Amino acid sequence: MNRLLKYINTAIAVLAVLVLGVVYWYGWRPLPQTSGSITAPLAQPVTVRFDSLGEPHITASNEDDLLFAQGYITAQERLFQMDALRRQAAGDLSEVIGMATLESDREARRLRLRRIAEEAYTSLPPKDRAALAAYARGVSYYIATHLDRLPFEFKVLGYDPRPWSVIDCILAGLQMYKTLTTTWPDELLKRNMLAAGDAAKVNFLLPTRTGSEIPPGGETHAGSNAWAISGAHTASGKPLLSNDMHLEYSIPGIWFLVHLQAPGINVSGVSLPGTPGVIVGHNERIAWGLTNLHFDVQDLYVEKIDERTGQFQFRGKVLQARSERELIPVKGARSVEVANWVTVHGPLWTADHQQRLSLRWAAAEPGSFQFPFLEINRARNWQEFTAAVARFPGPGQNFVYADVDGNIGYHAAGRLPIRRNSVGDVPVDGASGDFEWDGFIPFDRLPSSFNPPDGFIVTANQNPFPADYPFPVNGNFASYYRSTQIRNLLAAKNGLRPSDTLAVQTDIYSAFSHYLARTLVEAYDRKTVDPNLADAIAVLRAWNGQMEMHQAAPLIATLAFQHLRKAAAESASPGAGERYELQMAPAALEKLLRTRPPGWFRDYDETLLKSLGDALEEGRRIQGPNVRKWIYGAALELLIAHPIGHRLPVVGKYFDVGPIWMSGSPTTVKQTTRRLGPSMRMNADLADWDRSQLNLPIGESGHVLSRHYKDQWEAYYNGTSFPMPFQKVDAKSVLQLVPAR
Repeated sequence: MNRLLKYINTAIAVLAVLVLGVVYWYGWRPLPQTSGSITAPLAQPVTVRFDSLGEPHITASNEDDLLFAQGYITAQERLFQMDALRRQAAGDLSEVIGMATLESDREARRLRLRRIAEEAYTSLPPKDRAALAAYARGVSYYIATHLDRLPFEFKVLGYDPRPWSVIDCILAGLQMYKTLTTTWPDELLKRNMLAAGDAAKVNFLLPTRTGSEIPPGGETHAGSNAWAISGAHTASGKPLLSNDMHLEYSIPGIWFLVHLQAPGINVSGVSLPGTPGVIVGHNERIAWGLTNLHFDVQDLYVEKIDERTGQFQFRGKVLQARSERELIPVKGARSVEVANWVTVHGPLWTADHQQRLSLRWAAAEPGSFQFPFLEINRARNWQEFTAAVARFPGPGQNFVYADVDGNIGYHAAGRLPIRRNSVGDVPVDGASGDFEWDGFIPFDRLPSSFNPPDGFIVTANQNPFPADYPFPVNGNFASYYRSTQIRNLLAAKNGLRPSDTLAVQTDIYSAFSHYLARTLVEAYDRKTVDPNLADAIAVLRAWNGQMEMHQAAPLIATLAFQHLRKAAAESASPGAGERYELQMAPAALEKLLRTRPPGWFRDYDETLLKSLGDALEEGRRIQGPNVRKWIYGAALELLIAHPIGHRLPVVGKYFDVGPIWMSGSPTTVKQTTRRLGPSMRMNADLADWDRSQLNLPIGESGHVLSRHYKDQWEAYYNGTSFPMPFQKVDAKSVLQLVPAR
């Protein structure tokens, strides 16, 4: 017996040593170096101070060394994320993952993102190319010196990353462009709904967004909040600027905290791994934030093309399309060929009702990639800021601005097409020429504001274009729900501080859901026909509109909205109920319920109560018969899964965040779904930069064994934040990058 116990204990000890060895080799060795010194190909030494969140504060004697160091330090923490980002954009994921990512690669190849990046490289302004090249050299130097201790993801997938290049930086930017401007599925949906339904009703649910309609509502697409407050409303007498960009959750998160300092530049904020500089943040004199403009920069065209020869008709002439063929390497399988024709509009993208459609996209137009962010990082006033923003090609963005002199401002930016016909969101016959683009809206004609009289600038993806705007406007703009709530909360209190603006960012009141709940109660009171609805009505009657995770009312309202949305879509176009999930749905339905035009339903109240009844039937299947015990958060459960670690047996859960209940909704300031939410929260105090606040959803590092892998999650989840050190940096460790001799 003693001998058996000895063998068992020995086996356990050996196993423990093996496990520790594996953890050390694959998890501990790749951790970044944050102290001591590293020899690197630099002109002058660079100092990197790491604060309590692991944010690097990089100080260099020249900008070239500064950006080299930024590339190196970012790669230390996020190399696999960066490599996955460029592979996703280029259509190269299947080379290292296999068949599971083939469709993603096909789409990237059809979009021609690598070809667009290569073409953009040749036309980049020299200063942009130099900055991207310096950053790329830093990433490549890290890769070259760490091939023996790469992050575990590379070991699991069995490949080494290739060196980084300027084209890879461009690909990272183009992937973000694609994320924020893909509207062609919505255009196909509207076209198909029009073909099978009532045109007046379809246009009511999916209005032609010329700028005069009621702004459409937010659903599951990426959105953001940003605002600037003049000193008249703040405790310090200086402006406050806030920004929380809403994007899909990922682990690690999309942004990387960084502070860059060299002669002529001193800037802090969030960067996009794979590109240099700071995307959102502040320098010594100005702060700025971004929200997605949601202007439509994609159009589909019906092409009369012979796919055997590539000949197509355009403006009465027969032209020759360009043939492009590519091979997608697939791990564990044969390479897959992608062949496509490219017309004057763009690549043949999809087939619809036996018609071939090509895709025109602003990102593919010549000269549509520049990188002005380092100019923005150096800007010292409104004039320098707008001069830099004028060079920003897209995706279309709302830039919000504040400076230490007390000014606040706003300017829309991006290359926004001028369409010859205002109905630019439905596939049309490109041969007619009636729906072609006549260039782009001049920057100085885009919406802007400087020091508005009321002292508030608020953008939450709503339509900024006035009704009498001189150019046709198309876009999936968000509803007024978030922007109105933000403005109301800010105006309700004087002496605002960063803690107050953080509270606004985390607000979970839904004006739409609250309106729908009251409308359901009113319909019930008029009809009083179904006692099975009584408990739900009682819950809704007492509700205050807060989309709070522990309550039942938010779930009742959400399910009722989903069934009402389907009913309205079916009335407009039979068969479209399951597909009508677009951004404009909440506001369109609210307008429908307020105006109650004839011809939609036999009786609006009956339809409302039927939607509620269907919602209760669905909810009882999910959470049981007692409506009062339903829990909204259980239906809004978030799991942020690590793309590789999640799949590992036994230890996979330690790589993830969640599953965890969430509060909020698509129409609350804290915009939340099971896919997306705030990707960062910044609250900049222009009276004292060190009173500013900034936090990420999860953490700075992509290494699971790093103490900065998840160290920001609790603060993010509970609606608190962290100081944004700028002039006073409490360094927890210091790393020196020294020139090779």
